[in-house]
Amino acid sequence: MNPAPSHRSPGASLPGRWTPDSIPDQAGRRAVVTGANSGIGYVTARELACHGAQVVLACRDRARGEAALQRLRTEVRGAEVELRLLDLADLGSVRRFAEGWEGGPLDLLVNNAGIAMVPFSRTADGFESQFGVNHLGTFALTGLLMPHLLAAPDPRVVTVSSEGQRFARFDLANLDAERGYRAMSAYLQSKRANLYFAAELQRRADAAGLPLRSMAVAPGLTRTNVLTGGANGSRGRAYGAVVRLLLRSAFRPTPEGARTSLYAATVPALPGGSYVVPDGAFQLRGEPVPRSGERALRDAATARRLWALSERLTGVVYSGSTAEPRPV
Repeated sequence: MNPAPSHRSPGASLPGRWTPDSIPDQAGRRAVVTGANSGIGYVTARELACHGAQVVLACRDRARGEAALQRLRTEVRGAEVELRLLDLADLGSVRRFAEGWEGGPLDLLVNNAGIAMVPFSRTADGFESQFGVNHLGTFALTGLLMPHLLAAPDPRVVTVSSEGQRFARFDLANLDAERGYRAMSAYLQSKRANLYFAAELQRRADAAGLPLRSMAVAPGLTRTNVLTGGANGSRGRAYGAVVRLLLRSAFRPTPEGARTSLYAATVPALPGGSYVVPDGAFQLRGEPVPRSGERALRDAATARRLWALSERLTGVVYSGSTAEPRPV
């Protein structure tokens, strides 16, 4: 199965450059990609399907999800893809998604969906929206799908963080905007939480002797609608015009941003606990490479405290080889 040549990056054939053409055969693997109706999520789902994986597009909006599904089937002839509704801003939706899983073993979960620097709002469960969607929704979904992941022979979880997480002032006492809200600070904290989660998930899998590999990635500066869609769409024409100009001038095409996710999801020998980033200055552009020097990867104490808080807030408790919901 192959998409049209125009979907490949211009340098795809350059020797030594990792591109989607480098992905090994994915036949027999079943994957869930959250936020797959657009941007990095869509490209990730498309490339996995192009290489033979069965892919579930987990999307919040049915109309946009169905449009993405039809587009993907047009671009990848014979693709094994389906749409399932999932809203990470609603833990009830997360539980319904997991409870309705009938696909057997799950080989790959790509936690891609997220929101960025939105005006203050709360999720259906009362959490500050960026913390609630980017971290708590991801935490709950991964835990509730864990039995299906562990039924696969070589399961992976890929969680999309951000190069910006390095600048977060992580405050466990203000993750839910208890002491005021600043959109940028809340976003950076939620992306640092993604990195803490991915690293702690790997530590717990290793301690339990489980085959799970947990990866985190940073896509670099990428043109997506995360700054213009959803809640940001209400910020007015001036905001939209400025952001669109910035995206065109300083950000790279979406397929480039998806490369770190695809690398983490498919490189055979990549060890669990890897953090894959662009190798250029400030992790903004360049080839996908594992980075081991990130301080947050070694901060197990903060990661454990965040984990305990996340279990309490979501009611999803990871225990041994499974995770079960409990009343919040």
